[in-house]
Amino acid sequence: MASKNLSVSSLLDLYGGMLTNKQRSFLEYYYNDDLSLAEIAQNEGITRQGVYDIVKRATDQLKSYEEKLKLSERFEKIYDEAQAILDGHSADEKARSIQKICYLETEA
Repeated sequence: MASKNLSVSSLLDLYGGMLTNKQRSFLEYYYNDDLSLAEIAQNEGITRQGVYDIVKRATDQLKSYEEKLKLSERFEKIYDEAQAILDGHSADEKARSIQKICYLETEA
């Protein structure tokens, strides 16, 4: 269950801007803040079923975005490749490589 929560939380980081404010808030409450459906319902003044429907629909949307855009999958591949390259380097070489990556990121 924890990896499932982490997966949705990661997708929320990537695609959350594509959701409505309410959907994004409810997913943040549920997955990031670990509030129950009942707690969210009480705080928002709606039914537990209403919260469930919003969370379910928004989660399905995030998964649909990932199926189409595959940003999370691409990021994971890049991370794995970078880690494999860095595994053979000394601590100083790793630090220099990370600095290069950060420098390139700010240049883009």
